[in-house]
Amino acid sequence: MDQKEFLETVLPFKDKVFRLAKRLLVSSDEAEDATQELYFKLWKNKSKIEQYDNVEAYAMMMTKNYCLDQLKSKRASNLTLVHSNYKDESSREEENLEYKDSADILKIMMNDLPAKQRMIIQLRDVENYEFQEIGKIMNMEPTAIRVALSRARKTLREKFIKKQNYGIG
Repeated sequence: MDQKEFLETVLPFKDKVFRLAKRLLVSSDEAEDATQELYFKLWKNKSKIEQYDNVEAYAMMMTKNYCLDQLKSKRASNLTLVHSNYKDESSREEENLEYKDSADILKIMMNDLPAKQRMIIQLRDVENYEFQEIGKIMNMEPTAIRVALSRARKTLREKFIKKQNYGIG
């Protein structure tokens, strides 16, 4: 596999890798490092890439494993909570603030979910992966993924409604 073939194979899902890394590591800098590390590892093993049925799922699984290793390491204690700004080009300022607040609240609530649920929500609802693909990445049965996703959504919904109604989290 030459450089051109490699880039054509792996570049289409670079943003998804970054978003998953950012969801797990929270820090944009750490997510960029994770993305670079993944692409370095893929390049080193480019001869083996063709063996995989779904290179994207393989890359996402590698990203997940790398990020979880980082979280377990001492470097994890240096990570800070960084929120990206949610931008909506709507004409009404009040609506913009409400959307931004809701998005920020959901991001915080997502970070409070157990790691497995958080990752499944990221892969399914943000990255739009199919249950079979998530199963390969997470090494889980699709049924277990559906259950975990349902529980995560229910938890988020209940917390969000409670927060909206009573202003408490």
